Amino acid sequence: MSETPTLTDRAALEAHRSRARRTPALFLHETAADDIEDRLAVVNRTFTAPAVVSSEPGLWQARLPGARVVPDAAVLDLAEGAHDLVIHALALHWADDPVGQLIQCRRALKPDGLFLGVAFGGQTLTELRAAIGQAEIEVTGGLSPRVAPMADIRDLGALLQRAGLALPVADAAPLRISYESALHLMRDLRAMGETNALSARVRHFSRRAILLRAAELYAETHGTEDGRILATFELVTLTGWAPDESQPKPLRPGSATTRLADALGTSETKLKD
Repeated sequence: MSETPTLTDRAALEAHRSRARRTPALFLHETAADDIEDRLAVVNRTFTAPAVVSSEPGLWQARLPGARVVPDAAVLDLAEGAHDLVIHALALHWADDPVGQLIQCRRALKPDGLFLGVAFGGQTLTELRAAIGQAEIEVTGGLSPRVAPMADIRDLGALLQRAGLALPVADAAPLRISYESALHLMRDLRAMGETNALSARVRHFSRRAILLRAAELYAETHGTEDGRILATFELVTLTGWAPDESQPKPLRPGSATTRLADALGTSETKLKD
């Protein structure tokens, strides 16, 4: 069997996160936590053994007192079948093996336990990626890896099924955030701990000319009337349940005992050949 390719330089990622904690910008983590809390509020169940996979333990310990909060390491520090709720919060894009992360979360769940994940979707930072890519081509004549790959909602939903979770659902919420300039957006990404930690990245500081040209291109393409710029962050929420015999199951095709027309109180019209 081939080894999983190494996407992320974990030492660099942890250094970036450690630096960010000095003056953190956690509004996206707060938004994700708000969404998770709203979803839990409508689930008719009390969870007594929650666990959270997150790079921000302080935030989640305040939100879910008593929850086990573990880092998003390659091997999650979660015991098999120990939790009735597992949350994976805004860390999946740095995983070398995202399916493996979800499989580990499923294994940590008790039967009929709930998995909730929030991940960055493929529309995240599309404007910045395009501006930096064009600027780098203009200045250096080439491209280098700068932004971690983020899957679209369909691919993320498929991960739930591959991980063996039942009743999988994926939905997306795009956020449009206004910044004074692209350079201010980059500064916020630094304060989030979300700067480039790809293993294949170029190991030197970006040339100033690239960043300034990227800011110009960004303003030209995505500037607002008041001189600011807009940045897209797409948050995809993943929901699934650990399989259990008590869960509803689809009926066998052809086993219906009532016609749809009767249920809708309408007449049935046959189509012409």
